[in-house]
Amino acid sequence: MSIAERLQRQHLRNLTPYASARRSMSGGAVWLNANEAPLTPSLPADATQANRYPAFQSSALNQVYARYAGVNEAQLLSCRGSDEAIDLLIRTFCEPGQDQIMICPPTYGMYAISAQTHGAGVTEVPLVARGDDMQLDLPAIYQRLDGVKLIFVCSPSNPLGNELATDDLRELLEQVGERALVVVDEAYIEFAAAGVSGKLNQLSDWLNEYPQLVILRTLSKAFGLAAIRCGFALAGNDIIQCLRKVIAPYPLPQSTLDYATRALQPQGIAAMHAMLASVSDQRQRLLNALASRQWVKRIWPSTTNFVLLTVTDASALVATCADHGVLIRNQSQQLGLDNSVRISIGSREEIDQLLEALPA
Repeated sequence: MSIAERLQRQHLRNLTPYASARRSMSGGAVWLNANEAPLTPSLPADATQANRYPAFQSSALNQVYARYAGVNEAQLLSCRGSDEAIDLLIRTFCEPGQDQIMICPPTYGMYAISAQTHGAGVTEVPLVARGDDMQLDLPAIYQRLDGVKLIFVCSPSNPLGNELATDDLRELLEQVGERALVVVDEAYIEFAAAGVSGKLNQLSDWLNEYPQLVILRTLSKAFGLAAIRCGFALAGNDIIQCLRKVIAPYPLPQSTLDYATRALQPQGIAAMHAMLASVSDQRQRLLNALASRQWVKRIWPSTTNFVLLTVTDASALVATCADHGVLIRNQSQQLGLDNSVRISIGSREEIDQLLEALPA
């Protein structure tokens, strides 16, 4: 029995997923099997019509992303952002009122919220200080695995901005074995991998070695496509098949499929890399400007499109910036991040406005 078959919720083992018209049949010249309208009345006849349901999983999109991520198509599920992938994993593997997820705060808040909305418990094992940043507390993780089905780790970290040590991730996978799935959220991986050979798909290369590994990706960050809501779960085929039982019949609208597929063509990927270079320049420009500000108590190391600052008064700083029409994020509610703010790296013009708003 595979790890996915063993860990999935009991009632899903014999569940036959809904066979939508697009999922159960393909081909044909006259589509009369999905109760669709013959056209879109609000559009002229020669316009692109919106009367047909999109594919359950678009081969065009999944093939280009699989090539980009260095996996095969059977190891990939496209979702409504990586947030949906988080939700699907919890719905698939955690019995309400019985199973737990593990998180390592400070971290992305949706892991815990998704677990709580589905009645799963949340075990917290905080990151620990190591050098200039924070890393996994591996001994504490191993001591608290009872009842845990999913371990969510975020690398590069949101809200910290640093990467988790690769050796720690490998050790975590080795020690956890098949007791739980290890979910590595790589929403910001393109920023960390910029200019580093082999970095982008370092973890996806591990999928064949570790059947317990799941990787989350998104087009919202480096590709600048947050509005279209497109993300991906990368995992072994057995895990992907379990998630396919739970995902909606038509998860992504056709417009999203078209945008995403176009963004993953060579020209789109080249444009993404050009933006990464611009973000890196603006991040360094901001860091240089912040270095001499007395109200900045700590600048956390970042490989992402944001920087985390510990400041004298986070609430006052957020309010001051808002008064100038510039919105930054107060992260002081996160464990160990008192008086901390997160600032995204925008365009040169946006950084200009930010620097004018910030106290001297």
